[in-house]
Amino acid sequence: MQQAIPYKAWPLPLPGRHAGDQKPATQFHGSEKGAVRDVVSENAVIVLARRGCCMSHVVKRLLNGHGVNPSVFEFEEDEENDVAKELETIGAEHDGENNRRVQFPAVFIGGRMFGGLDQVMATHISGELIPALKKAGALWL
Repeated sequence: MQQAIPYKAWPLPLPGRHAGDQKPATQFHGSEKGAVRDVVSENAVIVLARRGCCMSHVVKRLLNGHGVNPSVFEFEEDEENDVAKELETIGAEHDGENNRRVQFPAVFIGGRMFGGLDQVMATHISGELIPALKKAGALWL
């Protein structure tokens, strides 16, 4: 009988870390200063969610169904406040608004805060999600 190949998580390339210090990609350490900003700017589509969140699973499945393979970074509950503050700062820089509350899972498309699950579902139903993904370079068709 054949044996399954063990899963290997690829390390997250963040500045200021040594190769031996890197955590698996699913264990995002969001409390590092500027870590969230770097990850958001380097990926066409990224989903940031709390570990074990069922809503992040829904977002991932929806995006995968469209042929997009988003980068997904999960964080622990104790890191949520740090990640939320940095995401609000990033959103305020792009939109000029400082009162926008971050919802998890947070979806960034093209380096901009797209929204939470409700925004992704609403744009999917209205047909605006695919053009936004094409504009960000996440879809080629």
